[in-house]
Order: sequence, then structure tokens, then C-alpha cells
Amino acid sequence: MTTVLNLESITTLNRKQFYQLCVNNPEISLERNPQGELIIMAPVGGISGEKEANLIIDIGYWNRQKKLGKVFSSSTIFSLPKGGDRSPDVAWVSLAKWEALSEKEKEGFPPICPDFVIELRSKSDRLKPLQEKMKEYLDSGLQLGWLINPQDKTVEIYRQNKAVEVVKMPVTLSGENVLLDLEITLDY
Repeated sequence: MTTVLNLESITTLNRKQFYQLCVNNPEISLERNPQGELIIMAPVGGISGEKEANLIIDIGYWNRQKKLGKVFSSSTIFSLPKGGDRSPDVAWVSLAKWEALSEKEKEGFPPICPDFVIELRSKSDRLKPLQEKMKEYLDSGLQLGWLINPQDKTVEIYRQNKAVEVVKMPVTLSGENVLLDLEITLDY
């Protein structure tokens, strides 16, 4: 479950302040939406944590073979071009996009949108905020995204300039033209 704190009557957190807040409180998982609201992310349980780890392994293994980009865990916050500071459960950034960043940008919250993300709905997550987050990624330049919903046994597939596609599990997902030759079978 996430908690959204509206700080509007007190302050508006800019990116620099948000970064410092995260550095000062490393034990708390935080995000910031484009409206400047602070989002406190609850830790996940064992089942969700294991599923997330396996997805990172799958994408990481594919990436080690292809050497086309960089894979990131949910601990990485990306400063999205449309204003939010978000941490997808799994993210992949093309090598060209990553190498275009300065060392300082790579060390902080990278000011880019990943090319590919996975959001995994845990039991405590509400679906609507995750769908809004996926649309935020698309608005910021995401090429392909999967919102995995074990509770409903569905996956929502997000692509640039296309309607969201909802598929039932079990399913074999393709990395399409973003993660070439990637196939992952999900049957949660």
C-alpha cells in the first residue's frame, strides 16, 4: 500500500529537495508524482519480493546476453521528463540513452524515462494508482511497459501511441522491438 502526502499547504518539493529528502531518509521508499505529492511506498512481502527478484533476474540475464542497455531494481528513482520521480519495480534503459548522461546524472536520480518498465501489483496496491503511474511513464517516453496484476491474473501491456492491451495469465510476453528476442512466461 502506498500513502500519498499532499504537502501543498506547507511546501512544494522540487527535485533537488526531494533528492535530499531521500538521501536523508534511506530507510523509507519514496516517490514524487508530477503534482509534487510525496508518495511513501510500503515494503512488499515475501511473495511479491520473490516475484520481483525473478523478473529482475530474467531481464538481467537477457541483458547480459544482448548487452544492449542497463537493468535497474526498484531502488532506483528516475526523474521523469514530465515531472515525477518514480521507481519502477524493474527498469531497462538502452545503452545509448544511458551513455548520453553525465556521470553526475548517473550517480543521482537519472533524468530520463526508462525504455521498458515492469510494475508488479502487490496485495496491498490499488490498481488505479499503478495504471496512472504507467501512463505517466508513457507520457515521459516509455516504449514498452508491463503492469503485472497477480490478483486478477492479468498483465496490462503499455506501448507508445497504442491502447493498453490486457492479457490473461498464463501468458508468454515478448520484449517486442524494445527488448529484442526477450520472452518471459508468467503464470502467477
